[in-house]
Amino acid sequence: MTGMMLSWTFWALASAVFAALTAIFAKIGIENVAPDVATLVRTVVILVVVAAILTATRGWQAPSTISGRSWLFLILSGVATGASWLCYFRALTLGDAARVAPVDKLSVVLVAVFAVLFLGEKLSPAHWFGVGLIGAGVVLLSLKI
Repeated sequence: MTGMMLSWTFWALASAVFAALTAIFAKIGIENVAPDVATLVRTVVILVVVAAILTATRGWQAPSTISGRSWLFLILSGVATGASWLCYFRALTLGDAARVAPVDKLSVVLVAVFAVLFLGEKLSPAHWFGVGLIGAGVVLLSLKI
């Protein structure tokens, strides 16, 4: 891999691009589809794609090599992801993608707060200012004006 592809910023930006496409594709795809069914389809596609990637890269790992603590938190993460997706698709059926997606990204603000509270991470005043700007942006984008 190139140096750029080993950078967290490369992968975070790629994630943002795919998340943006997710909102657009989902908004188009949920026409006349129940949001929970749309979530199931999305989940099955993800399962197949990730299984194919693991097979192609020989990245499979024996379940017995994963600690109980890791299992617990991965399962909790999966439950939270599923709940997030169900809520997201429901919101997309009721609102505009250009307003739903930014409100969904309020998760950025919540991650910063939770990371400080639960993981002991530290944010500088400049970082907190940025988090505040994201929060303010979410509020502005959610208003129907």
